[in-house]
Amino acid sequence: MTQHNHFDHDFVEDSNTSKNPEFSQIVAKRMSRRTMLKGGTGLTAAAFFGTLPLVGCGSDNDNDNDVPSNGATPAVPATGDLKTPKQLNFTAVAHYTGNEMMVADGYNAEPILHVGTPLITSSDVPEWKDNRENVPESFQFRMGDNHDGMWFFGKNGNNYSAKASDNALLVINHEYTNQSLNPNITVLPDYVAQTGVTGIYAKTRPASNVRRECYAHGVSVVEMKRRANGIGYEMVKDSKFNKRYTSASEIKISGPAAGSDMLKTKYDSTGTKTRGINNQCGAGLSPWGTYLTTEENFINVFARGADKAIIGDKADYAMGRYGLKENGIGGGYLWHTPPKSDEKFMDEFARWNSTATGASALDDYRNAFNTFGYIVEIDPFKPNSNAVKRTALGRFAHENCAYAPVEEGKPVVMYMGDDARGEYIYKFVSDAKWSNVDIGGGLKAGDKYLDKGTLYVAVFKDDGTGEWKALTHGQGALTNANAKYAFADQADVLINARLAGDALGATKMDRPEWVSVSPVTGEVYVTLTNNSNRTPTKHGMNAANPRNYAGDKGNRNGHIIRWAEKNNDHTATSFNWDIYLFAAPNDLTAENLSGLNANNDLSSPDGLYFDPRGVLWIQTDDGAYTSRTNCMLLAALPGKVNDGKEVTTSAGIKTRVGMQANEQNIKRFFVGPKGCEVTGITLTPDFKTLFINIQHPGEDVDGVTWGAIAGGTTPRSATVMITKKDGGVILGESLK
Repeated sequence: MTQHNHFDHDFVEDSNTSKNPEFSQIVAKRMSRRTMLKGGTGLTAAAFFGTLPLVGCGSDNDNDNDVPSNGATPAVPATGDLKTPKQLNFTAVAHYTGNEMMVADGYNAEPILHVGTPLITSSDVPEWKDNRENVPESFQFRMGDNHDGMWFFGKNGNNYSAKASDNALLVINHEYTNQSLNPNITVLPDYVAQTGVTGIYAKTRPASNVRRECYAHGVSVVEMKRRANGIGYEMVKDSKFNKRYTSASEIKISGPAAGSDMLKTKYDSTGTKTRGINNQCGAGLSPWGTYLTTEENFINVFARGADKAIIGDKADYAMGRYGLKENGIGGGYLWHTPPKSDEKFMDEFARWNSTATGASALDDYRNAFNTFGYIVEIDPFKPNSNAVKRTALGRFAHENCAYAPVEEGKPVVMYMGDDARGEYIYKFVSDAKWSNVDIGGGLKAGDKYLDKGTLYVAVFKDDGTGEWKALTHGQGALTNANAKYAFADQADVLINARLAGDALGATKMDRPEWVSVSPVTGEVYVTLTNNSNRTPTKHGMNAANPRNYAGDKGNRNGHIIRWAEKNNDHTATSFNWDIYLFAAPNDLTAENLSGLNANNDLSSPDGLYFDPRGVLWIQTDDGAYTSRTNCMLLAALPGKVNDGKEVTTSAGIKTRVGMQANEQNIKRFFVGPKGCEVTGITLTPDFKTLFINIQHPGEDVDGVTWGAIAGGTTPRSATVMITKKDGGVILGESLK
């Protein structure tokens, strides 16, 4: 997810200096048709829906009779229509550059839960003030900023139920903060002349500004109930489940790296807890019914002074591989800079400064940086519980986390992308074998499945096959004898997963973002949003990125890759792959490799979500095509790996693309307001409400307020609730 921030709003990390081959170089070598995969996974939409947890623990656990005789996870008897559409019958939304929202005919799109909306009734947490005079601390009880990934957790009583649609907990990420929340941000005047302070403390920010941003990051849990008219939802204010997890919350650290010396700080000498979650981007659901949020561009909030002489070459190299170099301020949030006289509790601001200053790691926050960058598990039905950072899934700029359909007696498999230029794709295979009895098991089930297992990194080979390489200490290059980086133990491998990927020759990708698994074929899809470094002089033209046209600055439009695991087994260590879709403006004929037209062309695919019927929803975070259309949401019906053909680009490069686009298999469903990103997506179990998020509407656009929608003159991120005007099933017109 591209950062849109008031300091450096297009900040995207680029710290991979390894010699591993670019994905583009590999695709460019692929010039012959590969053998078609034989058959599919045999998964029906109903079977996939069965991979979702059924109900929570407790008296409402009524799934005993739903377990099929074959031992697969029980199918959910949803009230919506589970049939896979044969084609998309709605009328496409045209290109649009205005200030409102446009959705397909027959649908309504309504914003709710805007930034700053109180979750409780209290005189200390008044309604949103458009003059932004809200007390910073009050954001512990308000909707945070820049809504992103989310999930709808059906609720039956006090427990989770994937069958329930009338009542639910909507859990929403908040990726970062921008001027829509805190435009009067103050960077105090340079006081070098007065104090002699230079480097990372050359500028400071008031404590109130920093506190507001800390509390506006993280995750919101909001109870929702269906409206009396049966269409759409409203917040249950003052619900005991309403909760904020922020950059000030105490978080547990679990898994193989927990207790490592590399995670010990002045705040916690045991290496088993930290304060805060940051830069929550995409999201996912666990098979047992918890929320899996992410920490993406966590570098934004950290700073580091000159300390290489103290920490040594190895630690300096590792921090630099994650973008935090000596005398660096990450993405420029300056959270470490409020004067110490403003500190309210233990090292409130100093913890964002990872400079080694004390005699040991227990005397400063040199290791605080290492406690961020993980998949974080939350049980929304246990509001008194702490969130847990799962170190077994590796540390990097996590975009989201998607699991493969689970089967009784087989491991749980999770897929993840590292969203930075030239970074890698990973998967995690649990040691524990899946059991249906763990549905509704909360964080204890997470302990079982997410704390022990094998993390793999992907290598995409020239012949269209791929290999998963295990990030296991003691195997191959992952030893203490590695000349470039000596891996001390498994904790070191996981905390520095990028370095482990470098050592194993993982394939550099063009910013891997959202991952989703098809319920029809079982194949895995990943958006590769773009790569501004993909230029003729730096990365060159190639079959993966063959857009050699005037005015371009690299792979600006992006594409979507997919693969099929060998024998349809998600624990396999080999796979076949192709490129499902190349994004491009439709009128760039020679570059439009997927045959897009004005009703389905797109740029910079980002959010990605398969609904249980097999409909693929694609969201964009774009800056390359916004002169013609704002960011959007498309619905698609993809085929499977190798269902397309070879093409030759205008640069004379052959490549393999998936089945050509047409208006029956991909179409624009929604366009957001000017300046926004369309992101975050979840569907209710009855398929009657689709939730998406609108991030930073009107950003950097003079005169755009989104005021008629947001209820004021300040552009405010919000969740958007999409329903059919007749109260029917989303895309139900395609199921007739």
